[in-house]
Formats: sequence, C-alpha cells, structure tokens
Amino acid sequence: MAQQKGIIKLRGTIGDITFYKTKDGHMAREKGGVDAKRIASDPAFQRTRENGSEFGRAGKAGKTLRASIRTLLLNSSDSRMVSRLTQSMIKVIQADMTSVRGLRNVIDGEAELLVGFEFNINGTLGSSLFAPYEGTIDRATGAITVVLAPFVPATMIAAPSGTTHFKIISAGTEIDFEAETFVESHTETAVLPWNMLPTAVITHSNMVTPNSTKPLFLVVGLEFYQEVNGSMYALKNGSYNPLALVTVSGL
Repeated sequence: MAQQKGIIKLRGTIGDITFYKTKDGHMAREKGGVDAKRIASDPAFQRTRENGSEFGRAGKAGKTLRASIRTLLLNSSDSRMVSRLTQSMIKVIQADMTSVRGLRNVIDGEAELLVGFEFNINGTLGSSLFAPYEGTIDRATGAITVVLAPFVPATMIAAPSGTTHFKIISAGTEIDFEAETFVESHTETAVLPWNMLPTAVITHSNMVTPNSTKPLFLVVGLEFYQEVNGSMYALKNGSYNPLALVTVSGL
C-alpha cells in the first residue's frame, strides 16, 4: 500500500494498480491475492479459513455490543472504534480454551479481557474521571450498578477547554452473542455544573434480566457541555466525551 502524492488524485484501477481514498489519504495498491475458491477448499489454507471464521465472529460480537449501547455511543466514539473493538474481541475469542480453532467464540472465551476498553481514544475515561467509583454486577437481581461518592467536579474531572457543565452516563447490557440480541438499560445524571462545589452521591442502577446466564457489561462515561445564554450545547459535538467498559461478568 502506497500513498498518492501530487496534485491529481486517482480513483479506480489502471492495469494492476488500484487507486482509492481512505481516512489516511489517497492510497494505491497492487492487485493480487489467491483465488477465493482455492482459499475455501485447499487444505493449505485451513488456518486461513479458521482465522477468517473467528475474525467474522469477532466482528459480529463487536457489532452486537455496539448496538446494545448505541444510545451512549452516538456522542462518545472515535473513527477507529469499530476496528479497535473487533481486535479486542479477537483476543477474547482466542482465550477460548475449550473449542477447536475456527470454532472458538466469545461465550467460551474471556469476556473480562474487554474491561478497560475505551470507545473514544480522543477523550478516555481513564484520563478524564479521577473521582473514585465502584461498578458492580449482581446476576441474581439483574442490577448493573455504578456508585460515585461526593466529589468536586473541577478537581476530579479533567474537562476539555470551554466546559461549563457535564453529565455522568452509564449503561448495563446483557448480551446473547449467539443470537445477536441484547437487553439494555441506561441512566444519566442531570446536567451538573463543572465547579468547585461537591456533588451529591451519584448512583446508577441499570436493570437487566435477573439470574441471566449471558455475559453482562457495565459502561460508564461523561458528556461535556458549554452553557451559552442559558442554553446547553454539547461541547465540540461530543468529540471528547469518554466512554469505557468498566466491569464485565462473563461465564
């Protein structure tokens, strides 16, 4: 893969060279590769087929997880989040110690490896929220909870320039990766001032199915606002809003 230089940028195919545009600029690459029919049947490509199967499974798992928290992701993700999440899902699948290669899956893998995943690398929860919080998952009741003790926003939240207010947001989600379905509940605070006055205790309890046997996830994030003439506006269209997976309970 090479990057196109010069004033005139090409798109399409000339001979064996394909020209195309990506988020990284105008690129060019040589056509080639092994015939798809050979990959699908040749024993020499058994590992390729296995890897492809697991990659596809990781992509579907990531899509289901994203769909389950779509309400929060609308203002809290970066342009490469999808590919980053797929790579993390591949690690989860590769941790499956019971299934054979090509059939490894999220259910038998280690979903807990997703703890700490940041959906927005432009503004991470780890570098934004310094107030202590506790995330818990109670399978018996279906309560997926986060609690923050009182804190001073201006000292415990590293907010982007221009911030006047913020929200704490969270979601609990129960995912059936095989059926590609989910049960989700989310909570948010009121818009709070980013100042030196301590907050009250913040408790979010997101309910899913009691006694569930599916993987359960807790995501926590922040939304930043700027007050202008009495109205609240999402700061920089939410491009610095953090959101992260903070607690996971797989089976």
